[in-house]
Amino acid sequence: MSRVVLVTGVSRHLGSRMARILSYDPQISRVIGVDVVPPREDIGGVEFIRADIRNPVISKVLSSTGADTVVHMGVISTPVQAGGRAAMKEINVMGTMQLLAACQRAESVRHLVVKSTASIYGSGPKDPAMFTEDTQPRSLPQSGWAKDSVEVESYVRAFARRRPDVGVTTLRFANFLGPKADTPMSAYFALPIVPTVLGHDARLQFIHEDDGLEVIRLATVDGHVGTLNVAGDGVLMLSQAIRLAGKASIAVPGPMVGLVGGWVRQSGISDFSAEQIRFLTYGRVLDTTRLHERLGFTPRFTTAEAFADFVQHRGLHYAISAERVESIERGLARALGTATKVEAQIASTLRVADHA
Repeated sequence: MSRVVLVTGVSRHLGSRMARILSYDPQISRVIGVDVVPPREDIGGVEFIRADIRNPVISKVLSSTGADTVVHMGVISTPVQAGGRAAMKEINVMGTMQLLAACQRAESVRHLVVKSTASIYGSGPKDPAMFTEDTQPRSLPQSGWAKDSVEVESYVRAFARRRPDVGVTTLRFANFLGPKADTPMSAYFALPIVPTVLGHDARLQFIHEDDGLEVIRLATVDGHVGTLNVAGDGVLMLSQAIRLAGKASIAVPGPMVGLVGGWVRQSGISDFSAEQIRFLTYGRVLDTTRLHERLGFTPRFTTAEAFADFVQHRGLHYAISAERVESIERGLARALGTATKVEAQIASTLRVADHA
């Protein structure tokens, strides 16, 4: 049976790679990539259509192409990518609503694959040791990409009720890492000095971009229906990750982390949202049993191996200049109020460590 797949978000790295991978699959006869701007990377034989999923024109794209499968990768994880938080929310939430409305009207659509995030579980001190797909969040996200994703999934569930004839796959990914994946965590570990939350050492999981894209391909081709957690096997502590990246870190008292995050955002170095701060405080670990049993997939990279590959390809283990370190330290000091306050906090931390 001829398969026609439409992929959203193809102007960004993961979206363009996914569309190109699907175009090579012999079970798929045609792949259409959709975004508001042309892809920056080569998408091979993928047909590109310039369209905004926030606009009703996406209905015409679906009807004219006769797409039977929609792979939604158009959700943006950082305000920098979207041009601000307001634009990010509009793309993520309003764009998804418009896309689902188009899918509902398109009789040709038989399968919907949604790239979601494990951030919908939130992060908090009362979280379970591992989140299964059926675990109810104990601390719902209140802002940013995570909050958008909670709304996106609610609209996807409503769509599934309205169109029971359409198979829906929701993939809740741990943080993507890889040679080129541009994510909040890749930006965080690229900081010259990595801020951490004093007294906490979060448990982290990652999925290598190659493994993540293979999961999406399998879900698209095999037509698996349901919700799946996706993460590399194993856990990496934040302190271990920082050492593997060859980074210096600064432990910031909890009440002052927001000030540091604000300075990091204003400096343009990285997005450092409230939800990311909570994640770096408490961490999050996924149960991936369903991924192994129902999709029959085991990631090629463990969490530690995915992180090691990211470090190697990004060159994070290379030393940074003393001048750059001093500049970042001064910025952090200003964010916390005064250099004296920072020195006092560091001294206090050292005293506690000596007594431990």
